[in-house]
Amino acid sequence: MFEKILIANRGEIALRIQRACREMGIRTVAVHSEADADAKYVKLADESVCIGPAASALSYLNVPAIISAAELTDSEAIHPGYGFLSENADFAERVESSGFVFIGPRPETIRLMGDKVSAKTAMRASHVPCVPGSEGALPEDPEEIHRIAQEIGYPIIIKAAGGGGGRGMRVVHSDGALLNAVAMTQAEAQTAFGNPMVYMERYLQRPRHIEIQVLADEHGHAVHLGERDCSMQRRHQKILEEAPAPGLDRILRDRIGERCAQACRDIGYRGAGTFEFLYEDGEFFFIEMNTRVQVEHPVTELITGIDIVQEQIRIAAGEPLSFGQEDIQFRGHAIECRINAEHPYSFVPSPGRITAYHAPGGPGIRVDSHVYQNYVVPPHYDSMIGKLLAHGATRDQAIARMRTALMEMVVEGIHTNIPLHQDLMRDQNVLTGGTSIHYLEHKLTPPSGN
Repeated sequence: MFEKILIANRGEIALRIQRACREMGIRTVAVHSEADADAKYVKLADESVCIGPAASALSYLNVPAIISAAELTDSEAIHPGYGFLSENADFAERVESSGFVFIGPRPETIRLMGDKVSAKTAMRASHVPCVPGSEGALPEDPEEIHRIAQEIGYPIIIKAAGGGGGRGMRVVHSDGALLNAVAMTQAEAQTAFGNPMVYMERYLQRPRHIEIQVLADEHGHAVHLGERDCSMQRRHQKILEEAPAPGLDRILRDRIGERCAQACRDIGYRGAGTFEFLYEDGEFFFIEMNTRVQVEHPVTELITGIDIVQEQIRIAAGEPLSFGQEDIQFRGHAIECRINAEHPYSFVPSPGRITAYHAPGGPGIRVDSHVYQNYVVPPHYDSMIGKLLAHGATRDQAIARMRTALMEMVVEGIHTNIPLHQDLMRDQNVLTGGTSIHYLEHKLTPPSGN
């Protein structure tokens, strides 16, 4: 097992990794920007190294500075968390070529699954269901592009092969708009991702977003930890997640979960990962794989009792999984509300000083947050300041506990989206469960004429 790990991230995930390491007896190194010098996880780390000014490009994305910090502190491994460099194959390669262990998949696996075209090809080979679409990148021939679209059937969606975060996508409803949409998406993909390659899929009208959590070691063992429903989204950004997914047939869940585990074995996957699907009319359609720990991993931890971050570390250290699929038990229901420093309905970011802070408690409540009273939320990074989770024996109990926790939680001095979550916990469609990925956008859009 490692004696010292460098955490190449910030915020709540840096603190989360630090807690996992402390429980395992592993020393931690926190790297930080100048803006994060007073952060809780920096103060609690065994060692800390400033790697640059506030701008991410000069600090948390500064690969030479991170590698130098690992060398300076005699770290053995680097945990990338999520975001920033966590799915950057070049970074993973640099980490390993510099003599450190990257706590995540191999660089070649990150590349394979980071490109949506090659990822879909690999999934089809493993019999993971995919959205009907083009076989690989779109050709240059306009007539062939039209033929593919007509074969799929409108509406279709054009996607950037290297895209993510809701960028590099465009919905097309007719032949007349097709070629212009392809050209615009290609230009956007080149600018945003340095890769102009795009592909085409059927556009599903009212899908849910269901994802499967997996763990795989380098000895050929792989398991799934069930599913999460992440359909409550705004502009492709998740706001609320829960596990298990309401109304999803257990047999269907186990079947798709085992296909994901088998796909991990087929591609030689190592570490924690998440298969993301659109789910509509009883069918799963693969859209992408996240080759890292997810923001919403705690809901799975609450219903399985498995510490996903610690398993990442054990796998990276070369240990085999200590449990098989038959050992995994699902207990109760868990919900996560992402608490963001932003206006609850306009979503305008709200950085600044937190003048009062109180974290809720009680049975089944978990708060993953790095903030505290007088903490200054910087304007340079993602607006999420924490995650509030509720676990109960049933979904109804988890919702009741979440309502109470949201009422108890105090964050003053800045705007947060707590009022939006309180609204969602009273929304009859949310309480029923099974809303589509478009539900929140429609809920927040005023009727025409108003």
